[in-house]
Amino acid sequence: MATDIRLKDELPEITERIVETYTECSRLNHLCHEPLPNREAITDIVGDLFEVLYPGYGRRQKLHLANIGFYVGNLVDALHDKLTQQIARALRHELCQEQPHTDWEALAQPKAMELLRQLAKIRTTLEQDVEAAFRGDPAARSHHEIVFSYPGLEAITIYRLAHELHRIGVPLIPRMMTEIAHSKTGIDIHPGATIGPGFFIDHGTGVVIGETCEIGRNVKLYQGVTLGALSFTKDDEGDLVHGNYKRHPTLRDHVVVYANATILGGKTIIGERSVIGSNVWLTEPVPPDTTVVLEKPRLKLRGSNTAPAGDDFLMFHI
Repeated sequence: MATDIRLKDELPEITERIVETYTECSRLNHLCHEPLPNREAITDIVGDLFEVLYPGYGRRQKLHLANIGFYVGNLVDALHDKLTQQIARALRHELCQEQPHTDWEALAQPKAMELLRQLAKIRTTLEQDVEAAFRGDPAARSHHEIVFSYPGLEAITIYRLAHELHRIGVPLIPRMMTEIAHSKTGIDIHPGATIGPGFFIDHGTGVVIGETCEIGRNVKLYQGVTLGALSFTKDDEGDLVHGNYKRHPTLRDHVVVYANATILGGKTIIGERSVIGSNVWLTEPVPPDTTVVLEKPRLKLRGSNTAPAGDDFLMFHI
């Protein structure tokens, strides 16, 4: 490796300038003796949870009813310890100024236990999600294919786990979990959203579901759908108000939303069994049993005999 050793003389000065920013830009660092939740540990926890929820599809093969209890028992025991440690770190970071002399692991353990208690119920809900995917996608060859390969199910699974932690007041970790799904699948579901069973995201990439969304049973979304906020509340100084006030839409049972539709606003309620077509921009309520579509666009066809000189396109859409 070619190296000019004289250039390295500048490294101490570079380091000094960087360290100065740790005071000037203090929001970008966490310099204390108490560790934050660890990203790799959270990823490991998500992997263990998938093993519990979908045994036989992941790391361990040749599972059967005679050995599944032993395998899952070991996973659950390890998850208890891992969750307790990471939740304690999150709680300490969030609450240490208000409660400086707290036993954080003692506070974290019941929350870890609550998530573990909910796993059987979550599996029951995921069974309905998988069935909704099978019913809703003619390309699906089997339920196994959906569990193995559908990014929508992966994102929904992580959301359902993160939502339980969000519900019981665990900070940081729910968002870390859903961002794992977001980075892998392109599907962004806030853990605070409320989503009923039988939920199916077809294809999935680019879907955004905001914090205060309410989604009923047997709802189906296609790729590129945004369920977002129309506007944000501001305080007297013009700064955004942070909190859980209703700013995202509500989708009632059996709603279908096609690709690239955008539905915005906390007062926007889509009634039962309604269908929202592709590319629709919607900021007002829709009654039950309603279909909302854009007017059919016009097409212009250009053949090789009529195209202007230098035009390389034979056909395009407007």
